[in-house]
Amino acid sequence: MHSSSEFLASSSMDYEEWQCAVQSICGRYTPSMVEPSAFSGRVQARSIYGLRAVDLSCSAHRFERTNRDVRTDAKDHYYAVFQMSGHSGIVQNDQTIELSVGDVALVDAARPIAYLSEEESNHWASVQLPRGTLLSYLGLEPRCPLRSSEIAVARQLRRLLQDSVDDEQSMSDSTKDYMRLALLDLLGALFAPSEPGHSSVHTDKLFGRICDIIRERFADPDFGPGDVAREAGISLRYVQKLFTTRNSTCSRYINSVRLERAAFLLKRRSFLKTGQPIREIAYASGFGDYAYFNRSFRRQFGQHPSFLLRDPG
Repeated sequence: MHSSSEFLASSSMDYEEWQCAVQSICGRYTPSMVEPSAFSGRVQARSIYGLRAVDLSCSAHRFERTNRDVRTDAKDHYYAVFQMSGHSGIVQNDQTIELSVGDVALVDAARPIAYLSEEESNHWASVQLPRGTLLSYLGLEPRCPLRSSEIAVARQLRRLLQDSVDDEQSMSDSTKDYMRLALLDLLGALFAPSEPGHSSVHTDKLFGRICDIIRERFADPDFGPGDVAREAGISLRYVQKLFTTRNSTCSRYINSVRLERAAFLLKRRSFLKTGQPIREIAYASGFGDYAYFNRSFRRQFGQHPSFLLRDPG
């Protein structure tokens, strides 16, 4: 990421050059409220620890991404947008937020958006964030646009991005991976809701898939939340947040599925009079520790497992 003075001193583009450059990097955007012959702008792509990024400015008082643009190029990611110089507004989903120098916002490239400015010296820098990756760090699908009020964290993130210009060329791949995770952690701290609202269709479907995975794998005593995350293709942090918003935990849910299975097997043994040992039923239900199974069963059902084996008659 350039400093504003360095970037704004670079070569200027005309109307068509700017549009083509932005489209190749970010998708389709159209400048307006300026005569094409009087337009000037700058665009430069870069990599930030393996994430695609761009510096841009333009003299238009508005540039936007319309419904048609969204349908045409089908971009499906978010952008963290930094106001490097000037003052602007962002309009998305019928909401408007204002940005001053040092502010950072989160926007959704899969929805129409407009940038508004009364100045000609605006400089924005943005980092492209794959949807699945960002959701893994936020735990919920954000309602864009979002403007962060965490000034200290935003300052750390901005410094991390500026340092990447000098440091990235000399970094090993493993170091870049680590720095990318640090960047994503900061974004998660900036934009994860402290009091999440109702879940989205996306998260509801994902949570249903996670529950299906658990129901298929619970009988393995070694199966745990980390395995759920790997099989679902998301981070463990995201898995835990999906359960937290539903007043539970992944471990508790796995345990409850195992206990329900054990109760079913105990009732079946009682009905069929098979004589299957309770210890064997515990292991078949995914419990590797018989004493823990007994304690968990009493806590869940208020009685010892052998109670279900008694003849009700």
